[in-house]
Amino acid sequence: MPDEIETEEIIKDIFQRGKTCFIPRYQFQSSHMDMVKLASPEEISSLPKTSWNIHQPGEDEVREEALSTGGLDLILLPGLGFDKEGNRLGRGRGYYDTYLQRCEHQHAKPYTIALAFKEQICLQVPVDKNDMKVDEVLYEDSSAS
Repeated sequence: MPDEIETEEIIKDIFQRGKTCFIPRYQFQSSHMDMVKLASPEEISSLPKTSWNIHQPGEDEVREEALSTGGLDLILLPGLGFDKEGNRLGRGRGYYDTYLQRCEHQHAKPYTIALAFKEQICLQVPVDKNDMKVDEVLYEDSSAS
């Protein structure tokens, strides 16, 4: 089972609706991450893969960064575990937490939705003072149908 929700169809839908899409570009030697503009849904598969098997533009590639052009309305976040209080367990580098703090300082914090498998929902996940809560955790709950 994969440990993150695949977002390819969501990205396609964003473009079909005429919206602008930004994707993360991680700097692996630090906890810095930018959200950079994606030109088309097809472009993602042509981007180089990181050691985490994530497609992203190279660090030397010049792209529009969301915070330099007004910020974002919504961020979909990955994670390893989530609780119903909006706490998120990431991979420990703080990329999204640091980025969301930058959003708060430069613009306004975007609405955040964590995409999860129901198996990733926990009673409680460990957090510290630097962890940012998500506004909503979306997961399929077949027992609620």
